[in-house]
Amino acid sequence: MEKSNRVDLQCGARVLDLSMPQVMGILNVTPDSFSDGGLFLSAESALRAADKMVFEGAALVDIGGESTRPGAKPVSPQQELDRVLPVVERIRDNLDVIISVDTSSPLLMRESSKLGAGFINDVRALAVDDALSAACFSGLPVGLMHMQGSPTTMQGKPQYDDVIEEVYAFLAERVANCLAAGISANQIVVDPGFGFGKSLDHNLKLLQGLSRFKQLNCPILIGLSRKSMVGELLGKPVDERLFGSVAAALIAVERGADIVRVHDVGPTVDALKVCQAVRELDA
Repeated sequence: MEKSNRVDLQCGARVLDLSMPQVMGILNVTPDSFSDGGLFLSAESALRAADKMVFEGAALVDIGGESTRPGAKPVSPQQELDRVLPVVERIRDNLDVIISVDTSSPLLMRESSKLGAGFINDVRALAVDDALSAACFSGLPVGLMHMQGSPTTMQGKPQYDDVIEEVYAFLAERVANCLAAGISANQIVVDPGFGFGKSLDHNLKLLQGLSRFKQLNCPILIGLSRKSMVGELLGKPVDERLFGSVAAALIAVERGADIVRVHDVGPTVDALKVCQAVRELDA
């Protein structure tokens, strides 16, 4: 069973222990996210959802104010701020958890870090203009994800000659860019981007070969929860993909994932506790 190259991640005032796999709960404050869009539009409902995640064992809560589902359209920076910042404040004031902000917006990176966010999770890998400098300003760990194309176009007809090596090369380049911009090596997390410009076959090959990404010497974050690959394999709609999602998370952890980003925190935490018991025997 693959283990992390690092044992902790400094997330603002809190430390994330990566000597064991950790769960990041998904909290979309959007009207159009593929699974939970429209459920947590008020700060109060978002806080209740985050509280449940923390109770069930989430180490991080990932707040997203822009849907990046296939076909999604971008929102304005101000609209994203208005959705996310009140939720950051409510969670900061009420819960003991690392707040992750799922954004590509340099403005939101800066403003959320001022309010107490502890992690920046960017599906565009800090490639938007000024995002690298905003991430440096924040001083927070960054999650760099691979995506072929954009949310609007990514699932049209994704193509790769070698999906593992091409995703690896992209992430290696983005890591190098972060280091050159002044982001510390021990503050970078990589994410191969399951479902972001990948077919079912691409996703399965990435999951099979996930251990390759350990060679980047960065913790690995994965998001497989309720995604279309699980739906295609099971022939089930979004709200019936729990067991397949938990199975995918376990396979990912066995192959080197350090953080799993999920909708269903409690069942995933329980499964990972069993996984961790075996991991400790292997140590």
